[in-house]
Amino acid sequence: MRSRTALVAHQVDPLSTLLDAELHIAGSAILWREVIGNGFGLAAAVGGMRRRVWAWPVGIAGNALLFTVFVGGFFNTPQQLNMAGQAGRQLMFIAVSVFGWWQWHRHARLGTGLEHRGVVPRWATARERWLLVAAMLLGTVGFAQLFAWIGSYGPWAEAWIFTGSVLATYGMARGLAEFWLIWIAVDIVGVPLLLKAGYYPSATLYLIYAGFVAWGFAVWVRAMRTESARTASVPVAAGQGAPD
Repeated sequence: MRSRTALVAHQVDPLSTLLDAELHIAGSAILWREVIGNGFGLAAAVGGMRRRVWAWPVGIAGNALLFTVFVGGFFNTPQQLNMAGQAGRQLMFIAVSVFGWWQWHRHARLGTGLEHRGVVPRWATARERWLLVAAMLLGTVGFAQLFAWIGSYGPWAEAWIFTGSVLATYGMARGLAEFWLIWIAVDIVGVPLLLKAGYYPSATLYLIYAGFVAWGFAVWVRAMRTESARTASVPVAAGQGAPD
């Protein structure tokens, strides 16, 4: 008969397996939770492109897993690196995703005729664009100092990635089409940083995102044009039966 200690150990084994399981490729150890977390991230990106509300909770699950990956000094990762910017952005994603989830869910319940989609995409105004640029520059400078003080790996690159991630996620929640372009700026810096640090699944996902982001941007632009054409045709259709 099993002892109580053995039974308890058996019960928590799935969690331990998830935290410790590794995949070995070309002599490099890669955590399965990094692969799975990025898989959730990609699924959330697909949902975001299609403007589906479920994209937010799926993304939150991936963020929680990836947080444990990037705090490697505490969670025993092969890299043994604490990347404060990458870990912090996962917490930021969770916080902003709760806001985005609420925003999209509320919009989807309004019955707007958009197949229960969570948002109507639009271009940012000139003022909003200037604010995004200013926030990107100021945020990068500010967070670079913070991450350097913490002792993070690659503080300037991490600050750029962190700030861009905050703005892109906020832009997605608000339905601003420019958020796709911010992600491209994040990917350009993120890929070489993660490759250098040895986070190969995350770097690979960034590369996949680069192509996916371009596709998502095109999908949103097409959706905006379709909605604009539909809106413009309403007055014409309404006036067809009017007397001369």
